[in-house]
Amino acid sequence: MSEAEEQRWVSVMLDKLAAQESRRRAPGDAELAERAERLSAQYFAGRARPATVRWVTNQNTRWGSCTPAEGSIRLSHRLKGMPEYVVDYVLLHELAHLLVPGHGPDFWRLLEAYPRTERARGYLEGVVAAERLPRPPGTRGE
Repeated sequence: MSEAEEQRWVSVMLDKLAAQESRRRAPGDAELAERAERLSAQYFAGRARPATVRWVTNQNTRWGSCTPAEGSIRLSHRLKGMPEYVVDYVLLHELAHLLVPGHGPDFWRLLEAYPRTERARGYLEGVVAAERLPRPPGTRGE
């Protein structure tokens, strides 16, 4: 490979890395991280401190996920456009996992502090149920 070809490939690969990084840091991630910080302060005395909080497009069966060992929280893009109290609930749910892994009694006790937990869970259950309904002929999703 000539020096010119090498330089061209280096440039191509750097462009690809830059594009990947810009996709990884989607618009709204900074706002989501600030929201997580506010919610942690309000409901968990600031004890839940994620390293990263971001929107993702590869979660179609979960609303959110958390990797406590890394301190990372990911929320499904499907939450965008839902009521704020629903997004806050999912974010709090994932923040709680930074404090208590699993879904035992201690975990659910943490979420009792959020007054709209049951309402948000009901909303999400309704969304899941609606997605399972058959679509009438001639409508989108056919």
